[in-house]
Amino acid sequence: MKKPTMPGDILDSKYITPKGWTQKEVADMIGCDIKVVNRIVNGRQSISPMMAIKLGKLTQTNPEFWLGLQNKVDIFEAEKRMRRKD
Repeated sequence: MKKPTMPGDILDSKYITPKGWTQKEVADMIGCDIKVVNRIVNGRQSISPMMAIKLGKLTQTNPEFWLGLQNKVDIFEAEKRMRRKD
């Protein structure tokens, strides 16, 4: 079973890089600290509902898109942990 694409990978490859944005610019546009954006892009922080709303507005998508990506990753990780316990 292949690991789903992380929301931060999508944020970086489909929005930040093509638009020539920096992580600092994204942080400023959505009203958060650059460390938060950096942790999301690097897969060290999950997408919260509030962040999903902010990213949806920024990228002209919707919060469900971002939460759906995060949900797939979370389910994959939970199943992996369960398999290790068996």
